[in-house]
Amino acid sequence: MTSEITLFVNPTAGRGRGAHAAQPAASALRDAGFSVRTVLGADADDALRRARGAVAGGTGALIAVGGDGMVSLALQAVAGTGTPLGVVAVGTGNDFARALGLPVREPALAGRLAADALKGGGGRDVDLGRVGERWFGSVLASGFDSRVNDRGNRMRWPTGRFKYDLAMLVELAAFKPVPYRITLDDGAEREVEATLVAIGNGSSYGGGMRICADAVMDDGLFDVTVVGDCSRTTLVKVFPQVYKGTHLNHPKVTVHRAAKIRIAADDITGYADGEPLGPLPLTAECMPGAVRVLALPKAH
Repeated sequence: MTSEITLFVNPTAGRGRGAHAAQPAASALRDAGFSVRTVLGADADDALRRARGAVAGGTGALIAVGGDGMVSLALQAVAGTGTPLGVVAVGTGNDFARALGLPVREPALAGRLAADALKGGGGRDVDLGRVGERWFGSVLASGFDSRVNDRGNRMRWPTGRFKYDLAMLVELAAFKPVPYRITLDDGAEREVEATLVAIGNGSSYGGGMRICADAVMDDGLFDVTVVGDCSRTTLVKVFPQVYKGTHLNHPKVTVHRAAKIRIAADDITGYADGEPLGPLPLTAECMPGAVRVLALPKAH
């Protein structure tokens, strides 16, 4: 393994925390004896091209400094290559890091843990989801939550998280359950009326919303959470429970486990790790051990 490590930095993550986090993370890696180079991009496409170049050049690890969007971009560069992924989580949501027990908004500690994992030959092989050529680490969302994302992304005002709170209120007022067609593995297609369908490799999205609370990242299976044909009133009551994962006990919520799933519905966009994938239908496959993450081994 080469001693050169690549920091893959989003300077705008977490309202500028990404830029400030790179230095303590780099210092921790250098103190451990690694040489560190930093990759920035003019935009997401340029950043990904540079990250792929670092991986092809034999970097010892690619360490994403930012939020879940930056982790998502890094996954496109390292998945299936054998190059380890480190995460210095300083974004708004940080769901991928939380699912793996990695430090959040502690860049020096995250850097030290990555260095320890590299020196010890450690790390943890985890599954990833794949839709076509796109990889995801946490959750593929569709339905009510993806419509909120769609609306929030179209809004120019307000800014920040309040924009998505407002988008949720607007979507809730117009809300109707969606007719889905779902195929688990190679079984028969099922038709269901659903509020949303979430495909979880990890347990949470949106900064701690534990939509697939029992998902395990190295079992070779997705947890598929289907929220059925709720009324607006029921949805408003159930929604806050998602932060504790207790929504899974509601009679309108079912969970399935599958290695492959196809979801189809009209006028619905799929979002994976918060990034738009495109309109349904989409087929997601769980790819076992697709990436080695510089994280503590799972306790047994």
